[in-house]
Amino acid sequence: MKRVETQFLEIATRRKPLELLSGESIGPVRLAYETYGRLNAARSNAVLVFHALSGSQHAAGYNPSVPGAEDLWIEECHTGWWDGFIGPEGALDTNRFFVICANYLGGCYGSTGPRSPHPETGKPYGGSFPRITLSDIVESQLGLLDHLGIERLHAAIGASLGGILSVLLATRYPERVRNVIPIGAGLTVTPLQRIHNLEQIMAIEADPRFKGGHYDPDKPPARGLALARMIAHKTYVSLSAMEERARDEVVRRREPLRWYRLNSPLESYMLHQGLKFVKRFDANTYLRIIDAWQRFDLVREAVGTDLVSIFRRCREQRYLIFTIDSDVCFYPEEQAEMARVLKAAGVEATWVTVHSEKGHDSFLIEPHLYRPFLQAMLTP
Repeated sequence: MKRVETQFLEIATRRKPLELLSGESIGPVRLAYETYGRLNAARSNAVLVFHALSGSQHAAGYNPSVPGAEDLWIEECHTGWWDGFIGPEGALDTNRFFVICANYLGGCYGSTGPRSPHPETGKPYGGSFPRITLSDIVESQLGLLDHLGIERLHAAIGASLGGILSVLLATRYPERVRNVIPIGAGLTVTPLQRIHNLEQIMAIEADPRFKGGHYDPDKPPARGLALARMIAHKTYVSLSAMEERARDEVVRRREPLRWYRLNSPLESYMLHQGLKFVKRFDANTYLRIIDAWQRFDLVREAVGTDLVSIFRRCREQRYLIFTIDSDVCFYPEEQAEMARVLKAAGVEATWVTVHSEKGHDSFLIEPHLYRPFLQAMLTP
């Protein structure tokens, strides 16, 4: 497996801060990013990959360490989360394309976020890190594209929350991207997503160690973050796949519960997922990104009057929409609505349903189901 390194770019300074959609500003701001393949002379072969909510810039290859994320960069992070998709002759063929992935503004894997030092105090921002929007994440990544001299992307692609960001980039800046590929994503925040997200927010805020976000780094709100992850995880994996994975799980007898005793492998599996997650992620980052998702409004953030009018700007683009038929995080109805809006706006779109028993996480673990469609779409 090819070894790669995270790179860093300062996209804003204290004198020239990044202006946020809220009216606040922040600086300095740096982004952690990785690239795969080579940018051609015309700078026309770039593909920007947006990671999911708890992902990172490390999409492919092997990276054993990232400055600024040492304690969270556990062994699970060392192999790129989309390594099965990105590489020579892969779905995103690095013999042909220059693939870019950046950790989000507000992140915890090297980009400026709540764990970063506040320029005035030298201490971590913690709970004082400003609220961000998905538009702020897009704007920060445009700063990276400008630095690389990329005026127009060959493609913007993302799954889950990353799929929403690919669409937001495409609608805010239609001239900056040719092909748009959202996987298991939608155009709005659904009622069920709002409820699940609120449950996760409540779980973290209710942890006594949270302290309004100003928690001791050595004593983070682990129980709250673990519960938040468990709430989310049940939407990522289909019940059949979850039961299959849990089949070999040993029922834990020394679990961190005061009265209840786990009595099934499925319970042990879910608790394991929660406890494992807290070792690699920051609670404040989790809240910032979920908050940006909760407040997402494509019409407002793309500066339009309605969804159809927004996409009318995108008639020079092509869309490849992926539905995962067992997805209960972004239900297939959401992609159906996306396809309907694109058709009404006169935008070229192909809609593919992936038949999988794995649920939402199919986009991470079943590259063979996506490869032929991605390769066909990305062929110039």
